[in-house]
Amino acid sequence: MSLVRVHNFSMSLDGYGTGEGQSLDAPFGHAGTRLMQWAFGTRTFRAMGLPGDGEPSFGVDEAFAGTWAPGIGAEIMGRNKFGPQRGPWQDEDWKGWWGDNPVFHTPVVVLTHHPRPVLEMEGGTTFHFLDAGPAEALERARELASGKDVRIGGGVATVRQFLAADLIDHLHLVLVPILLGRGERLWDGLEDLEQRFEIEATPSPSGVTHLVFTRRPRD
Repeated sequence: MSLVRVHNFSMSLDGYGTGEGQSLDAPFGHAGTRLMQWAFGTRTFRAMGLPGDGEPSFGVDEAFAGTWAPGIGAEIMGRNKFGPQRGPWQDEDWKGWWGDNPVFHTPVVVLTHHPRPVLEMEGGTTFHFLDAGPAEALERARELASGKDVRIGGGVATVRQFLAADLIDHLHLVLVPILLGRGERLWDGLEDLEQRFEIEATPSPSGVTHLVFTRRPRD
């Protein structure tokens, strides 16, 4: 069975995976770029188009960032990650934050209560809009992944739903030393989650801590 993985999911010290007030100009709301500053110095995220000064790093942050793509056959993301619109689609010309050639290069299942036709992009990315719960969405993503692993890309509510449904095998969180105070928290309703996972922590010179949760064998 293919694995279900989360990679490079940044979170503040007080548990927020995004700030309040997401908009077209502020994908992470009032958090701005603070949750992702650690990624700007990595080769992986530079290749995805993130800005950065100087030569990209081969260090700890890159070692974790670079595990994002290998072995992945499909991604599942929530409507909020795909774009800032809510409710019925007012503008189907919106094709996501990533331009004509998105970074995924695989099928992507977008969870929404308002499905729309499959959207084919350059570079092998196809967006499939599905109104489904975690188990059904994962079944569809595995069909599209052709035996490879499935990545849960976010946002916060989507990762939380898959954790609550006990469907995640590998969870990589990046604990960023900031306090947001408001936004969307990852851990709400997930008491005792740590009992399901083996957990390793790796500090980085950039100031973040990489937390890797590996699912213990199921009974």
